[in-house]
Amino acid sequence: MIVHTPVIVLKSFSYGDTSLIARCFSRDYGKIILIVKGARSIRSPKSAQFQPLSFVDVIYRNKPNRELQILSKVNFRESWPRILQDLRSVTLSLAILEMTEKTLSEEDPHPGLFNTLADVLRAFNEKKADPNILFWFYECALLTHLGFRPNLDQRELPGLVLPDPNSGPNSGIILAGLLAENIHELPAELVTPEDRQIISNYLWILMRYHFDGLAKIRSMAVVRQILADS
Repeated sequence: MIVHTPVIVLKSFSYGDTSLIARCFSRDYGKIILIVKGARSIRSPKSAQFQPLSFVDVIYRNKPNRELQILSKVNFRESWPRILQDLRSVTLSLAILEMTEKTLSEEDPHPGLFNTLADVLRAFNEKKADPNILFWFYECALLTHLGFRPNLDQRELPGLVLPDPNSGPNSGIILAGLLAENIHELPAELVTPEDRQIISNYLWILMRYHFDGLAKIRSMAVVRQILADS
């Protein structure tokens, strides 16, 4: 079956002498893994097209029960160059990609989450909101779309006592606004240092509880420092 779908590149690495393997989040098929033949040859533009944060349209022949699919064609769909010009934005954006790669199952479509990811990266690029708010917004969306929507009134999960997400001056209001899933109406309340600490800890505890392997993401130590200090 010939598949034509937009994808966001989550991760890519060398394969053989001239090719790449790209792990991508596709709108229509969830996480897919593509072999991009010849991408690393001198005259090929495909290496640039398959860097993390690339938003491209791909065509490939899907072979069921095959883990790696061979790319046929690719075209840029949209670019977000300003993300790369800001250290804070690029660090948080790449952490979002890594969280997405670690939590999604292969060929398990989540078109709503895909659209949210594109919206969040677009907002990072256009500097339309505080990067902390965008990062927390995506954490809330990831939990919600994968079946673990936070309940701000719930204090316990099996084997876990949760911190109170409402204990900061504005933390509960901010979290409720983030969970409304409207990127065009993000919370406008003042985020105090106490709010930053509470929101960041609360969401990260939930992420680690529901998804195995997130604690091994090395960049999260830096990300959590950014979220607490900025």
